[in-house]
Amino acid sequence: MPLYKSIAVNDETHVLIWHITESESDLSIPLSLENYSQNRLAGMKSQIHRRAYLSVRHLLAIANYSDTDLTYNENGKPSLSDGVCISITHSYQYAAIILSANPVGIDIEKQRDKITRIATKFVCDKEFEYLDSTNTKYIKNLTVIWGAKEAVYKLYGKPGISFKQHIIVAPFEIEKGITKTLLSYNEVQKTFDTDFLEFDGFSCVYTF
Repeated sequence: MPLYKSIAVNDETHVLIWHITESESDLSIPLSLENYSQNRLAGMKSQIHRRAYLSVRHLLAIANYSDTDLTYNENGKPSLSDGVCISITHSYQYAAIILSANPVGIDIEKQRDKITRIATKFVCDKEFEYLDSTNTKYIKNLTVIWGAKEAVYKLYGKPGISFKQHIIVAPFEIEKGITKTLLSYNEVQKTFDTDFLEFDGFSCVYTF
């Protein structure tokens, strides 16, 4: 099984990353899916999404959960039957989950030039102050910012949040792999620890 990486963030928080190398049939064989999951899988037109969906179920099994332990609320936020908090992500050939006793969020993004063209849509003025578009790490930095905001959005789990207006990522250095992310939305004012790592042209960002 291609478990790519297992990260013990702290005593209560764990990240599992899967490298999706198997075919859809190979991923399906050892799994037992409930009817809801089978129907959801059948409705996915993209083979990449179906393989990612199945890979997440393998990650759940590694963490000693089954498909029936995972449910989603009306906003699409996942939860586990025993109350452990979970967040899920996938991008191309990687999938990941983060598990914790407290709310968490995770995002994997492929580092692509495209992100420079949409930066003004999600990067706020305070973040542009520490970004340098001439830096060779500019795309990586933007990918971390997007991933951190996506992770916080997943952690909060409610609609209405603007990446640009309501979430701010503190200055960071790619080499250190840590930062802080502030959510300021209505009555909510919270700062979250945010860690990140790079591999194979991807960035994985998780907040807790």
